Amino acid sequence: MNNIDQYLQAATRENTQRSYASAVRHFEVEWGGFLPAIPDSLARYLVDYAEQHSIHTLRQRLAALAQWHHEHGFPDPSKSPLVRKILKGIQVLHPVQVQQAAPLQIEQLMQVVHWLETELVRALAKANTTAQLRLCRDRALLLLGFWRGFRGDELLRLRIEHIELVPDEGMRCFLARSKGDRLGHGCIYSVPMLSRLCPVRAYRAWIELSGLTGGPVFRRIDRWGQVAATGIHANSLIPLLRKLFAQAGLSAPENFSSHSLRRGFAGWANTQGWDLKTLMEYVGWKDVKSAMRYIDGADPFARQRIEQGLSS
Repeated sequence: MNNIDQYLQAATRENTQRSYASAVRHFEVEWGGFLPAIPDSLARYLVDYAEQHSIHTLRQRLAALAQWHHEHGFPDPSKSPLVRKILKGIQVLHPVQVQQAAPLQIEQLMQVVHWLETELVRALAKANTTAQLRLCRDRALLLLGFWRGFRGDELLRLRIEHIELVPDEGMRCFLARSKGDRLGHGCIYSVPMLSRLCPVRAYRAWIELSGLTGGPVFRRIDRWGQVAATGIHANSLIPLLRKLFAQAGLSAPENFSSHSLRRGFAGWANTQGWDLKTLMEYVGWKDVKSAMRYIDGADPFARQRIEQGLSS
């Protein structure tokens, strides 16, 4: 890879790079399309997969193909009227309800942390180092992800050398890039020290036990208690969380994802009376629509308001 390719690759998030490469490969290899493409070819491609894939998946693949054409200096066929009309028609004939991850409620967070700490006591009594490491890591990951409202990929890109502990106050986490940081300026996230369910103490316990001094914060641990040199893979985070929630006794663990931590915190802050501007600044949302997707109203069915009206 030459220097130009290296910087171009750095300008795009790793998850986006993988999904775009997969989409281009699907168009060329599995469907048998040719690049550069023409509008008629893209339209037929969309029609062939209209009943198999969601509109979100089709839009993502179009975005990947559009990016390929931009990068190689060809006109973008996805912007043609034909392709736009086909996409609109698919959306009308094959509507899909948007599925959201279940928010992790504060009571559920307490239940999982209680299970982790109970198991940690047992692991200490048995001198089970592997279990101690996993439990400490999972507790830190869970509490840090919840109280800071991190996205899954942000959690996995945290690095020890970019975290500063502030005595008796909390810690600062620097992320060189994130989804909300389009220009790549980097952002510092302050994490408070809490009297209960403290993410800072959980982080310190994990770092002290693992002996890590640099690199990714959250890593895989093998059966012999060896901590990997690289971070947890993005595809492993959701299975890790669902397994943890199942072990802690949460019902329907398959409904949770890494977004559950972010949604859970947003919902908790909303019920505690945080105004929208403060919540957006804390979590890192740039527009109100993004914030509202994560916040469930206190009376989602409007039952209380209607009952009050009936009684009056």
